[in-house]
Amino acid sequence: MARFDLSDAEWSIIMPLLPNKPRGVPRTDDRRVLNGIFYILRTGSPWRDLPERYGPYTTVYNRFNRWAKAGVWVNVFNALADQSPESMTFIDSSIIRAHQHAAGGKKGGRITPSVSLAGD
Repeated sequence: MARFDLSDAEWSIIMPLLPNKPRGVPRTDDRRVLNGIFYILRTGSPWRDLPERYGPYTTVYNRFNRWAKAGVWVNVFNALADQSPESMTFIDSSIIRAHQHAAGGKKGGRITPSVSLAGD
């Protein structure tokens, strides 16, 4: 199990919310696919860079999209927020620091137009 993979408690909350195959046969790899989806969302990696331990990236991507259209994610996040608050960690933007160069120009500096308006 990788560092940020679903815990057994989180999986027990999510598992009943996932849709089954049309024949009613439950999939055996839902947990692995979910861990792959969360890996991509957490790292911001392209789908093609998904590690092999999560299965084919096309399967993970297609299931992510299908579940998004079916509203599965809303149910999953609501259930996790209700039953496992520690799994829903949010970042308060007030603690995020900008890089020193993100502030722009020097304080009190003159702004000079780059185009002369005098018609030189």
